[in-house]
Amino acid sequence: MGHTRGASRQKGSAGFILVAVLWILAALATLATIFSIYLANTAVSLSVNDNAIQSEALVVASLELTAYQVSVPKQAGPGTGANANVPQRPIRSDPKVPPPPTRGDFSFRLGRANVAVNFISEAARIDLNSASPQLVANFFTGLGIERQQAEEYAERIDGWTAKPRPVSRLATAEDSEEALYRAAGRSYSPRGGPFAHIDELSLVLGMPPALIERAKPFLTVYGGTQIDVLDAAPEVVAAIPGLTPNLLTNLAEARSAGADAQAVGRLLGTLPLQGVVSIEGGDTYRVQVRIRYDNGRQDASEAVIVTGLTDKPYRVLWWRDGFDALSTLPGQPAPLRR
Repeated sequence: MGHTRGASRQKGSAGFILVAVLWILAALATLATIFSIYLANTAVSLSVNDNAIQSEALVVASLELTAYQVSVPKQAGPGTGANANVPQRPIRSDPKVPPPPTRGDFSFRLGRANVAVNFISEAARIDLNSASPQLVANFFTGLGIERQQAEEYAERIDGWTAKPRPVSRLATAEDSEEALYRAAGRSYSPRGGPFAHIDELSLVLGMPPALIERAKPFLTVYGGTQIDVLDAAPEVVAAIPGLTPNLLTNLAEARSAGADAQAVGRLLGTLPLQGVVSIEGGDTYRVQVRIRYDNGRQDASEAVIVTGLTDKPYRVLWWRDGFDALSTLPGQPAPLRR
């Protein structure tokens, strides 16, 4: 009897030890699984960060090469911009030096990746910070908006950037632009200054989102006061006040035939379009970068840069990553030869 009880106790102890060992093994397996997941997540995180750093370096290289391609000899001393975002083009030291290109494309290979770059002068777009209400209304009309409605949209855009006027006996606070926003239930007032970004257009009272998305590829806040008619889309050129139908037709024919800038300048004249039309572009460029890595991964970025500075080759005004950031100008004809 005593021998049987001792054997039972030994079996019970052995069973307890076996259960404890199994629990320990299960805990170790769980810890090993957690650790492997942690290592995998860490590897993925490092890979993503490494890819982002590599893409950023390639975009920076693209911007530097673009700035080099559009640079020309300049006199020392920066100019004063037409608005807060766009410095003025410094005067070239030699009048015989041709103006820099307003658009172009190139490609290069670096870091196991093929990079394709294209750039175009931002002056090919309508600058909301300097465009007249008439130009903006003409542009919206060209997009199919009723003329009266287009003028109302242009008026609201002008009201967004206009400085608040002091209240007088003839113009009360209820007549102000700010009062319109309060009456519409908006929790904010017009900026009373230049647009900081084109997406700010969605804050303007009464602007339909569909119209904004359709208009954005033709708009900017970095272009300056003049529109480069050599590179601008037809929708932009047609909106310029003073361009008669006959002059617009002749300009379209000249562009299709590949006329040079001097010929277009003679065609347009100077008096009715002075201060609005340019055939030299400016110092601000929109750069699109497409990256294709050897492993099949792709990336893209778009940036707006200003060149012609004295302290550095260029400065980034705006940058956005991803293929959805790339903008296009639908139906844009081939540029004129310079």
